[in-house]
Amino acid sequence: MKLQIPNHLKEIRTIKHTPEELISFENEVKKHYENGGIKSPIHLSKGNEDQVIKIFNYISEDDWVFSSWRNHYHALLHGIDKQTLLEDIISGRSMSTNSINPKFYSSSIVGGIIPIATGVAQAIKRKQKKNKVWCFIGDMTYETGIFHESYKFSRNFDLPLEFVVEDNKLSTNTPTKEAWGMNKTDIPKDIIYYQYERDYPHHGTGNWVLF
Repeated sequence: MKLQIPNHLKEIRTIKHTPEELISFENEVKKHYENGGIKSPIHLSKGNEDQVIKIFNYISEDDWVFSSWRNHYHALLHGIDKQTLLEDIISGRSMSTNSINPKFYSSSIVGGIIPIATGVAQAIKRKQKKNKVWCFIGDMTYETGIFHESYKFSRNFDLPLEFVVEDNKLSTNTPTKEAWGMNKTDIPKDIIYYQYERDYPHHGTGNWVLF
């Protein structure tokens, strides 16, 4: 399925990063990992460069971005310095990239970012600020109760919160539709959504034995 962008969103900038730059960064992380320079798990992206670059054209530099364990692309596109991000990953913080400037938060806990993103969006509305919150989740996280509760709350109270569902059709290595007995995924029209094929395993690079 092609990228679904809600009608209420408008492009506000042009991202300078290219797909080749994003892939090159993950290749550099891969090299450090396979050379033994990274002692903790990594979750690499590949195959969704065009979609995620397009999405960030809608995201303001002052917005909050919340992401999960697979967050390197999101961090780079939101403005985290490449070398700073690489050093964080090498030191073991691949799954917990965080920053105040730019406003970025990630967590390895499934669904863990969703209530935090909802709370930040509520605070923005109460303070009558102009920025908003973007929450990137996977297709299995989309099926969780915490997502549906937060989605309902955010829409009922008109919070400045945009959800992005990045659907690789897998939860770790379990097909999402098989796990839930579904034939299709129904995504509301006010949520950003796209499908892609995961080019890396859930974690690691595929060249080491994983337990």
